[in-house]
Amino acid sequence: MIAAEDTVLVLLAAGKSARFGDVGSKLNEPFLARPLGLHVAVALEAVPFKHRVAITSPRCTIDFAPHGFQVVSNDDPVADMASSVRLGVACAQKCGASAVVLALADMPRVTAAHIHRLLDAADSDDAVVASSDGISPKPPALFACAHFDTLLTLTGDQGARDLIRAGRHVVTNAAELIDVDTVEELERLRELVHAPEALTLPGTRRHGG
Repeated sequence: MIAAEDTVLVLLAAGKSARFGDVGSKLNEPFLARPLGLHVAVALEAVPFKHRVAITSPRCTIDFAPHGFQVVSNDDPVADMASSVRLGVACAQKCGASAVVLALADMPRVTAAHIHRLLDAADSDDAVVASSDGISPKPPALFACAHFDTLLTLTGDQGARDLIRAGRHVVTNAAELIDVDTVEELERLRELVHAPEALTLPGTRRHGG
């Protein structure tokens, strides 16, 4: 295993929310009484990471700093989606981390227990451990330090997908790995967990707007 104390958490929160509509950032949308993009940060507060970095864009108005994050702005994430990964890994490398965990801020149901399982499954300095719903691998994903140089050379929108496919996969409940890309997906998630927003926000199905 790789200890959390030797690992840097990189929270990717700079996406352009293209499929969500003209809202600035979907991460600002309310979910269970807090911004959608803040849930992962709060859920992982008890994991004793060496350091925490949130890669944000000007569209995202969430303040991650009170939750222990160094905030790094990616001013042009659209031009190069992998640039957020590079920014986060560069911070991890500077910290002398043994590994980095890449998590997406639009996956609000990820738990600390699952992150600990990823850490437990990492057995070497070239380990790659991704999450899986039993069908396909996906974030959150852990990359040990032997892959830092490779991650720092990534370009385009493929990111670390090839490394994730070839790595070890830890299966968890599909509900934990839900990511929110569209308004309809957020509405379904609100209804699934009986979020108060499902009853009160205009435009939701149960509100009737």
